[in-house]
Amino acid sequence: MSGVVLREVPVDSPVHRLWAGTKMIGVFVFSVLLMFVPSWWLLGLATLFLAGVFVLAKLPLGTLPRLPWWVWAGLAIGAAISAPVGMSAVVRYAQVVLFGFLLLAASFLVAWTTPMGAIAPALAKLGAPLKRIGWTRDGVRHALPVDEWAVVVALTLRGLPLLLEEMRVLRAARRLRPKDSLVRRATENPMVDILTASMAVSSRRAAELGEAITTRGGTGELTARPGAPGRADLVALLALALLCALGTGVELLF
Repeated sequence: MSGVVLREVPVDSPVHRLWAGTKMIGVFVFSVLLMFVPSWWLLGLATLFLAGVFVLAKLPLGTLPRLPWWVWAGLAIGAAISAPVGMSAVVRYAQVVLFGFLLLAASFLVAWTTPMGAIAPALAKLGAPLKRIGWTRDGVRHALPVDEWAVVVALTLRGLPLLLEEMRVLRAARRLRPKDSLVRRATENPMVDILTASMAVSSRRAAELGEAITTRGGTGELTARPGAPGRADLVALLALALLCALGTGVELLF
């Protein structure tokens, strides 16, 4: 996707002021509900809800990613493959595609309205009950490494935009290389070259990031300020619960 934005868009809006954990709970609830009840009614309701969140977040239209042509071509090929099976297969395929787009849109909304530094503390706070699960070995009790998992997820989300940017730079630099001969161009593999350079750059950045984290006190500092939900978060969760109950109720009745 060209021009995709995977970081916070600095806009003052009610959605930006919500706790990061509230947004992640919303994405989880929506994904579970649509996974078990993928009806057109609920898919349409979820689409309207996400569109309303986008407007409430005051995000510019330029934030929306532009899908390349080969994505639409792949979707068309998938529909053509499902067509011989029957119309029901095409309808189910369309529901699965829309479900995937909705999950992507919800994930993007979290990325666009949440600072990366708030992801790890929110994940650690949401996963705190899991710390009660553990095992005992040699008289020492070991709990699930919830904080470490939260740090891994947060660093992955933080590193993905950097990796995409590095790959764009590497592709642009490769286009500027002189073409010596047709034989050399035939033996070159651009994908292998870009992936190899990306792995080298990622390893270097990972080492630098590890040194910076160690200098600042270790990974514990990334989850030291978990924050807490406020009144606005309670209102948002109640609205989400009401919307899910309404959609499920209408689906069961009709």
